[in-house]
Amino acid sequence: MSIKYAHTNIVAKDWRRLTDFYVKVFDCKPVFPERDLSGKWIEKVTNIDNVSIKGIHLTLPGYDAGPTLEIFQYYPENPERHPSNISYQGFGHIAFVVDNVEEVLNKLIECGGKKYGALEKKEYESLGVLTVVYAEDPEGNIIEIQNWKK
Repeated sequence: MSIKYAHTNIVAKDWRRLTDFYVKVFDCKPVFPERDLSGKWIEKVTNIDNVSIKGIHLTLPGYDAGPTLEIFQYYPENPERHPSNISYQGFGHIAFVVDNVEEVLNKLIECGGKKYGALEKKEYESLGVLTVVYAEDPEGNIIEIQNWKK
């Protein structure tokens, strides 16, 4: 049996705005067509009556054909969300390795995100120096921005 990782999904309040954020800050690329899912089949899959879903997949930096980041918005919306807490059980965060952590953090803030915790450097004897910060996208999803130097 062949198994291959496909995508990570973020349920958005405003899928177009959140897509624009990940394109601008992390150089993700849209994978067309945009998704517009509705009908009995998706109601059965999601177990939500009268649901429709709009959104898109984005290529992740460093990859051409996947895995992707899937940004979907559900109608009707379900505003019940867990609080933004790094230790919440379930999906915790998405991480990006970048050349310059401070530069990407500044760009993230300029594009509507915000810093979550302190930017820190930690030396690991066998791995090198980790520069890392947690931040939030405009909808409160947590992002780790990191860099490793030997």
